[in-house]
Amino acid sequence: MQVPPLSLYVHIPWCVQKCPYCDFNSHALKADIPELDYIDALLDDLDIDLAAYQLDDRARPLHSIFIGGGTPSLISPPEIGRLIAGIQARIPFSDDIEITMEANPGTVEAGRFDAYRQVGVNRISIGVQSFQDDKLTRLGRIHGSDEAKKAALLATNAGLNSFNLDLMHGLPDQSLDDAMSDLQQAIAQNPPHLSWYQLTIEPNTLFYSKPPTLPDDDNLWDIFEQGHQLLSEAGYVQYEISGYSKPGYQCRHNLNYWRFGDYLGIGCGSHGKVSFADGRIVRTVKVKHPRGYLNPAKPYLDQTTEVTIEDRPFEFFMNRFRLLEACPKQDFIDRTGLPLSTIAPTMDWAIEQNFLQDQGEQWQITEHGKLFLNDLLAAFVAEDDE
Repeated sequence: MQVPPLSLYVHIPWCVQKCPYCDFNSHALKADIPELDYIDALLDDLDIDLAAYQLDDRARPLHSIFIGGGTPSLISPPEIGRLIAGIQARIPFSDDIEITMEANPGTVEAGRFDAYRQVGVNRISIGVQSFQDDKLTRLGRIHGSDEAKKAALLATNAGLNSFNLDLMHGLPDQSLDDAMSDLQQAIAQNPPHLSWYQLTIEPNTLFYSKPPTLPDDDNLWDIFEQGHQLLSEAGYVQYEISGYSKPGYQCRHNLNYWRFGDYLGIGCGSHGKVSFADGRIVRTVKVKHPRGYLNPAKPYLDQTTEVTIEDRPFEFFMNRFRLLEACPKQDFIDRTGLPLSTIAPTMDWAIEQNFLQDQGEQWQITEHGKLFLNDLLAAFVAEDDE
């Protein structure tokens, strides 16, 4: 089995306040962020992972870094710089490494993006969600539409390689016109990348206990169809389920996830996946709560599981079929360590159902397959259970 490219996810768990739709591992600020201690812990966590997986050599440099949260832009630029420099001192960077940091428009200050760029961040992902103030209030966001536009302008002028705007649709009481207005205003900011995804109600959120009125399925379909057309006409190409970009500006970090690449995860509740030349694939989860993570008497690692031979086809395609690009058959062999004969019956069935096309050296998911993606993925689980 060939080991895939290696990325790093860094989790910053604090936010100014918890949004009612958010089920991520984030915690509302009740005091100052212990940023010095937390950056120290992140680097210590990385040291332990690198030693455990013997990844601190030049044979496998870092392909991308994603600093997510929470709200990483609550951490000062000097400490983000210390984090990036500390990572590079421990594991080499590829020459064209992508380093993304999430930011909230409500925490943006003039010149802040430029300061992050100077310490190594070359891509910013801005959590806009909507350009309508009433919708932002319903979503519990701390910024307004003017701040969102200012943040996009700051990102444009900061000299970054790229930036992303996160935008949601299917919002409480959102009409088709509302959703198209949001998209038009996002496109007007000319971001190289747009993440446009549907609001879903998740357990353990305020919206789950007090559900708002959301658009029905017919309205959601109209929003997607017209929004997709609007984005396409503006020069954006859909490359994954909720990812649109100008040509050449796909998110490399996310591509590595969906192509079943490897990634270390450091920080509260972060997840990792590491493949080994001997055929093992290991998943890791770190301690979730900041108090436990920062407790020097406790380990950072919460759990480790090995991906079994039986689970690998489902896990591979659960990720790979998020992408709209064709999937080379050799990728399945290289990333799972399994022969194509393992999945031949399921693939034959999927092709008969018009979920997939066999294009010789690769498979291509069809428009029909996208609509029945859950059925397609379930077939791999059923095959494992037989």
